[in-house]
Amino acid sequence: MSALEKIGLTALRRIDPETAHGLALKALNTGLGPRSGPVTSDRLKTTLAGIALANPVGLAAGFDKNATALHALAKTGFGFLEVGAATPRAQPGNPKPRLFRLTDDQAAINRFGFNNDGMDAIADRLSARPQGAVIGLNLGANKDSADKAADFATVLTRCGPVVDFATVNVSSPNTEKLRDLQGKAALAGLLAGVMEARAGLAKPIPIFLKIAPDLSSDEIAEVAEVANASAIDAIIATNTTLDREGLHGPHKTEMGGLSGQPLFEKSTRVLAQLAGLTTLPIIGVGGVSNADQAYQKIRAGASAVQLYTALVYGGISLAGDIAQGLDDLLTRDGFANVADAVGSSRSDWT
Repeated sequence: MSALEKIGLTALRRIDPETAHGLALKALNTGLGPRSGPVTSDRLKTTLAGIALANPVGLAAGFDKNATALHALAKTGFGFLEVGAATPRAQPGNPKPRLFRLTDDQAAINRFGFNNDGMDAIADRLSARPQGAVIGLNLGANKDSADKAADFATVLTRCGPVVDFATVNVSSPNTEKLRDLQGKAALAGLLAGVMEARAGLAKPIPIFLKIAPDLSSDEIAEVAEVANASAIDAIIATNTTLDREGLHGPHKTEMGGLSGQPLFEKSTRVLAQLAGLTTLPIIGVGGVSNADQAYQKIRAGASAVQLYTALVYGGISLAGDIAQGLDDLLTRDGFANVADAVGSSRSDWT
C-alpha cells in the first residue's frame, strides 16, 4: 500500500461509511489507485466456467453497485469484476444509516436492500465497458415485486448481452423473503426461469448462484442437488451472515448482513462441503483479506475467490497484493498453476 493510499484510507475511516464508499469510487474515477492492470503469471492464469482469467482474485458484487467505475477498476489487480446487484426498476434501498464498520473485527454490517439505479441505467454503462476486462453482473429482485423469481430473468434478458457472466443472488438478508428462494422447490423454479432467459440471449453466458453461509448441512446438500440439475455454471459461496457471535464494538447488534474477517471460517466450511457435493466450480467469498486466506479457500475447493470488505481496511491495492502473494504460495508448494491447488486441502475443512 502506498503512503497516499494509507492517508486516503485514514481520512475515509473518519467519516460516515456510506459517504466514504462513494468518495472512494470518485477517487478511483479521478485516476487514484493502481493502474497497471491485473496481476498475472502462468501459475495465476486460470479458467472459470469457460472464462479465461488473468488471475483468480475477483471483486465481489456491492462495491460498484451501479457500474460507475468499470474503467478504473479494470486497471487494478483484480482478475475479474462483479457489479450490481441490479433490479428491474431503480430503488432507493433501506433507510440510512445502513452501513456500519466493525473496525475491531475487520468487518462490516450492511442492510442496503439492493439500492441501485435499475437495470436500464446499469446496462447502458456496461455497454461502454472497458475492453478486455472480465465483468459480471449480480442479479437482484425489487423489494416490492410480486414475482421476485421473475425479476432475475428480466434483468438477465436486459443486461446479459453486455456482461461475461451473471449471478443469481438469492442470499442477501436485506430483501424480505429473498432467502426463501433458496428452498429446493423455489430455487429449482427460479433457476429454470433464469436458464430459459439465458437460452434466449444471442450469446448465452455462464450463470452463477450465490448462496448464504447460514444454511444447514441438509440445506447445502439440497442447494447442490438443485444446482447440479439446473445446468448453471458455478456457485458463489458465500454471501453475508446473520451470525453475530464474538463481535465487538457499538455496532455489533445492527441488523443486516455481516461481512469481513468473522465470516472466513464459516464461509470456507460451506464451500468445502459444497465441493464434495458438486463438480461445479466454486467461487469462495467471505473474509478474504490476504494471500494466505485466498489460498486456503482455493485449497478448500474454490476455483477463484472474491473480496470486498477487506478493501475498507486494506485499500484497492490489496487485490494485486493478494494475487502476487498467491503466486508466491503456489510456487512455494510446487503447484504449476492455481487449478492444481483447488481442493488439495478440502479435508481440513470438512
